[in-house]
Amino acid sequence: MPRADSQQESPSIAHPAWFVDFLADRAIRKPSPHTAKAYRQDFDAIATLVAGTADGVVNLETTALNRDGLRAAFAVYAQTHSAASVRRCWSTWNTLCTYLFTADVLDANPMPLIGRPKVPKSLPKSYSGEAVTELVAAIDAEEGSARRSTWPERDRAIVFIALLAGLRAEELIGADIGDIRRTDDGGVLHVHGKGNKDRRIPFGTELLDVVEEYLETRLVRVPVARRRSPATDVLSRFSPTAPLFVGVDGARITRGTLQYRILRALKKAGINSERPPGALVHGLRHTFATELANANVSVYALMKLLGHESMVTAQRYVDGAATETRSAAESNPLYGLITAQSTPHGPTDDN
Repeated sequence: MPRADSQQESPSIAHPAWFVDFLADRAIRKPSPHTAKAYRQDFDAIATLVAGTADGVVNLETTALNRDGLRAAFAVYAQTHSAASVRRCWSTWNTLCTYLFTADVLDANPMPLIGRPKVPKSLPKSYSGEAVTELVAAIDAEEGSARRSTWPERDRAIVFIALLAGLRAEELIGADIGDIRRTDDGGVLHVHGKGNKDRRIPFGTELLDVVEEYLETRLVRVPVARRRSPATDVLSRFSPTAPLFVGVDGARITRGTLQYRILRALKKAGINSERPPGALVHGLRHTFATELANANVSVYALMKLLGHESMVTAQRYVDGAATETRSAAESNPLYGLITAQSTPHGPTDDN
C-alpha cells in the first residue's frame, strides 16, 4: 500500500457545517498557514474513512464521531502513515472534538479513548564533528566550478546557519536579509518560526563573516537591479525584504533546491549514510541542539534557541544549568569549523 505522508493538498471535499464553524473558531486564533492546512488535511482523511466516501463527508453527522467509528478510522489511517503523522492527526481530532464538546454539539470527547503512537524517547541522531568537517570540506572543494548551479559560498552559509542557529528548513527559506541585525559582537537573526512563534538567535562574528561572504558573491552572480546604496556594509546593499537565500535565478530558494544542495554535499562528503532517515536540514538542526547540550546549556535556553513550545522536547537534548541565550549560542564548538575550513573565497565567473 503506498505511503501517504505527503503534505499535498487533498482533493476538494465539501465540509459539514459543524467543521466549518470549527475552522472559523480556529481562524480567530490566527493559526499559521501550515497549521490551518493540517486541520483540513487531518479532518478530510479521518472523516472520509468514517463517512465511507469523500462525497459523504458533507453529510457526516456528529453522532458518527464515537469511539468505535473513530477508532476504526484511525486504525486504517495508521496503516499508511508514520507515527508522527498519526500523532498530529490525533491532535487535530482531539482539538476538534474538544471544541464540539464545549459547544454542546458532542456529549463527550471520544479521543482519549483512541490510541495513538508514543513520542519516541531517544534523541534525534546528529552528525559527528568529523562528519560536519567533511561536509564543509566537500562544499568548499566546489569553489571555482564552472557549473552555474554550484554556489559553494551560499551552500556554506546555509549549512553554518543551520548548524549555528538551528533553523528549520522552512525558516531558512523564509528568512529575509532584513532579519539579520549586526551587533558589536556578531549579530542577531530574527527567525519567523513554526506556528507564528518568532524568536531571535544571537550569533558570533564568524558566522556573520560567512553570510557576508556569500552576499558579496551574490552581488556578482545576481546583480541587484536597484541597490539601496553603495555602502561598504554588504547587508545594507540589499532591500530588507529581499530573501536571504536565493537560487541561481535570483528568486527565493525553494525547499527542493535547499534540500538537494544539502543532500548533494552529504553524498560528496561520503557521509550520507549518517543522515537520520528523512532528515536533511533537520539533521543539521539536531546537531546544533546536541552540541549545545554537550556544552551544558540549560533546557530553558535550548528551548528558546530552538523555538520549542515547551521544555519537554528540549529536555531530550539537555539537562544542564541555566545560561544566557547569547553565551549558550556562542558556546557551540562547531564555530571552530569556520576558522578550520576557511580558505580565501571570491566571486566565481560563471554567473
